[in-house]
This record gives sequence, structure tokens and C-alpha cells, in this order.
Amino acid sequence: MKYAKESRMGNLTTVTEFILLGLSNHHELQVPLFSIYLLIYLITLMGNILIILITIDTALQTPMYFFLRVLSFLEICYTSVTIPKMLVNFLSDNRSISYVGCAAQMYFLLFLGISECFLLAAMAYDRYVAICNPLRYRLIMNRRVCLSLVVLSWFSGNVVSLVQTTWVFNLPFCGSNQINYFFCDIPPLLKLSCTDTSSYEMQLFTATILVNFTPFSLILVSYIVIISTILKMASADGRHKAFSTCSSHLIVVILYYGSSGLIYLRPKSTNSLDSNNVLALMYTTITPTLNPIVYSLRNNEVKGAVWRLLWDGLKGKNIFSKKIIGIQVLF
Repeated sequence: MKYAKESRMGNLTTVTEFILLGLSNHHELQVPLFSIYLLIYLITLMGNILIILITIDTALQTPMYFFLRVLSFLEICYTSVTIPKMLVNFLSDNRSISYVGCAAQMYFLLFLGISECFLLAAMAYDRYVAICNPLRYRLIMNRRVCLSLVVLSWFSGNVVSLVQTTWVFNLPFCGSNQINYFFCDIPPLLKLSCTDTSSYEMQLFTATILVNFTPFSLILVSYIVIISTILKMASADGRHKAFSTCSSHLIVVILYYGSSGLIYLRPKSTNSLDSNNVLALMYTTITPTLNPIVYSLRNNEVKGAVWRLLWDGLKGKNIFSKKIIGIQVLF
């Protein structure tokens, strides 16, 4: 294995690039792993692009599907931060990543992940208004409010990720440069620092609680009120329809918060990098792949839009202009 470049300052050796050890050092597993994760990546891209395209359908021009388009866009970007580099490393003996490249990967990973946390809270608020205050839904969840919630989620992600990345890369790295992980993340990098990181680990734990539990608390409160409202409905069909519009979002919340929370909130004594690799794979690759499936299989409106999109394609209709309009709406 090729070792990273180092520069010497006095008696200290300063790391200028890192080595990503990846998921396995067994040479015979590299091609099968490459094939598996290439397939997962392609399914993720196609699934989320399909969600963006089908929610352009005129029957799906509601705030819920606007947020779903943004979520799919975030998932495409999120997986593209880690998986392409991982795929290259499967087929290459040189698994190095530059110091700046590692910082950039961490920044975008945190930015997109934290933005998704707050976006999921915005989606929960949308469901709360739709179910608990349906007559004023269009008035409350207007275009300006929806855009503001998306911008706020992205702004929150940017601020937190910028602060965390700056703090991590201000730590001295003067020992090993081998990251026992498949991307640049905070826990494995802290293990490489040649200084006491206990105060930073406490700060990270506090920041994780705030970043994860603030939106999660909003989601929890929203769904407590939603479930209370649904249970008071007289019609069984109405209760079923209300639950069905929330179930997809709840599944995504559980998958995302469950895996990411276990990595950053577990006690250090039980925080093994091997188990972290498995959990990281869950929220960086598996969850983005499952999201389009979850929303498609559990949502009759989405399934109807898929059939309309396929039917338009079979009839040879020009849907290119619709795609352009949808992309403009996304932004």
C-alpha cells in the first residue's frame, strides 16, 4: 500500500494526506464489492431522479411533494460525496485522499446530512398542518413558507458543518495517516490526532444532541399531535388515508436518525470502527436507496404518477419541457 506524503516541522511529522482503508483489505473482495456498490449507487441515482421527475406531475404540485423533490436532490448529492471515491478505491492500490479533499468531503457530508435532518422536520410540520389544519393548509404552507423552510435547513447545515469541519482540521495530525473508514468522518479522524481530544469529543457530543434532537423533537411533537388528531377521526377510511400519508416519512426518519444517531451518540467504550462502518453504510448508501422505494410503494399518488409518466413515454409525448419546469421549481 502506498503511504501518504508527510512534511516535517521540527520533530513533528505533519500529515498532508490520508489513506482511506475502506471496507476490506482482502484483494479478492474488491471487485465483488465494487460491483455491489456500483449497482446500489446506480439504483439510488435512478430512483431519486425518478422521484424528482414523477413529482413534476400536475396532480402532485403540493408542498409535500415539493419537499420530497428536495429530499431526493439531497440524497443524490449525499451519496455522490462518498460512493464514487469508494468505488475508485475498490479498484486502486492508491487509496489516498488529500488533506483538502478530506476536509471538503467531510464538509459536504455534514452539510447535506444536517440539512436532511432539518428538512425531515419541515416535512413533519407539513404533515401536521395538512392533517390537523386541513382547511388552512394551502394558506399556511404557501410557496414562500416552503422555500423558507428549505433555505433554513440548508443554512443550518452549512453553519454547523463549517464549524465542525474547521474545528476538526485545526487539530494536529502528526501520527498515523490511515483512516479505518471508507470516507472522511469525525470519529475516525479524532483517533488520528496527536493531541488530547476529550474536550472536542464533549463538544461534538453536545453539538450532535442539538443538531439531531432539535429537529427530531419537532418531528416527535408533530407526530404526537398528528396521531392524536387521526385517532379522533370518525371515518375509518379517513384514518387509513391520514396514516398512509405519514407512514413513508416515519420510516425514512427511523432509518436515518437511527443509524446516524448510533454512530455519534454511543459511548466511546462501545464505539468500534467496524460497527461504525456498518452503520455509516446504512445512512450513506442504504437509506438513500430505500427512500424512493418507500415513498413509491406506500403512496398511491406517486404510483399513479409513475404510470402516467410511463404512459406519456409510450405515447411519445414531449415531457422534456415538464422536466425543465420541475427542475426550476426544485430550486
